[in-house]
Amino acid sequence: MAVKIKTQYGLVDISNDVIATVVGGAATEIFGIVGMASKNQIRDNLNEILKKENYSKGVIVRQEENGVAVDVYIIVSYGTKISEVCRNVQEKVKYNLESMLGVSANAVNVFVQGVRVLQD
Repeated sequence: MAVKIKTQYGLVDISNDVIATVVGGAATEIFGIVGMASKNQIRDNLNEILKKENYSKGVIVRQEENGVAVDVYIIVSYGTKISEVCRNVQEKVKYNLESMLGVSANAVNVFVQGVRVLQD
């Protein structure tokens, strides 16, 4: 499924993988985020941090009537305030979707899949 935007010049079709890449990139820019996690860690056999090319495994995009709903699965850095990090992820994802793709985010649900201690 994809988001379709009708413009005066024609139809723009944005795939869910593109939306997932934008969402993953926005989420990993936030201070306190170690990285993206797989939504199905056991089935995917992935309990490590996802690389940029696999962000779609850590993001679920659902089309709604007037926008999209996004589920983001993240790993948070130990010692950060999780509620604040999640709120920042929600704001950044919503902003990036609207500014980069012109897609309105009705809901941005953040699921913390783990906490990691960063070694310096």
